[in-house]
Amino acid sequence: MTLITLTTDFGTSDPWVGIMKGVIASRAPGIAVIDVTHGIPPQDVLAGALVLRHAVPYFPRDAVHVAVVDPGVGTTRRALCVVTDRGLLVGPDNGLLSLVEGDVRRIVELTDERFFLSPRSATFHGRDVFAPVAAALAAGTEPAALGPTVSRMERLDVPRPVSAGDGLRGQVIYVDRFGNLTTNVTETDLRAFPRSDLCISIAEARLRGVAVSYGAVSRGQAVAVVNSWGLLEIAVRDGSAITSLGARVGDPVSVGRPQGAA
Repeated sequence: MTLITLTTDFGTSDPWVGIMKGVIASRAPGIAVIDVTHGIPPQDVLAGALVLRHAVPYFPRDAVHVAVVDPGVGTTRRALCVVTDRGLLVGPDNGLLSLVEGDVRRIVELTDERFFLSPRSATFHGRDVFAPVAAALAAGTEPAALGPTVSRMERLDVPRPVSAGDGLRGQVIYVDRFGNLTTNVTETDLRAFPRSDLCISIAEARLRGVAVSYGAVSRGQAVAVVNSWGLLEIAVRDGSAITSLGARVGDPVSVGRPQGAA
């Protein structure tokens, strides 16, 4: 017996999450279910994949992670169980499961309808496919029993920063509920520049240096930090960077030495 985590874009005002938990409780009584989040922006597969990537390492290695951000529900997209050395991942084959780091040991296409609810809705595979499959796995069913092993899954590519003159050009890849802007510039990328001698440009803002914490600046000021994901983040103390700076996912971020610096 292990635990199940849930990551979805379902929100909490509708009954969908509760129904999935009801299926799990019916099929695997006593299994613990932990909500990672249900606040992924609707249909934002990349955001879901990033959250899953950075959440999975903090759970036991035998946990079952269900992720449902599924714009292609009811189409020919496959449903998968991905067996990794960090846990079992269950969800749609749209790249959502592909960013979790670790050794992928097996990819199973979910085809055995004995493990699904019947009749199966074309609009709610979270209830009819992924929740009952997760319950079966948590109760001890081997992944190989769920369907055939396949050789590949859809993968997302998180863009890497590119060289731009004496610096780097990255972009915003995620925005949290505080309006903080997470970029694709890693802490390792930043080591090429002394933190105190660094210029970060995003939208109309020009920031000097990377601070240790949000509290390093005055209220209402923008600040650059390395966040808990190990990525460069732009925030506004006691405010929202997305509101104050007008930046969005995909917007460019420049990192480098100030002009004129040796």
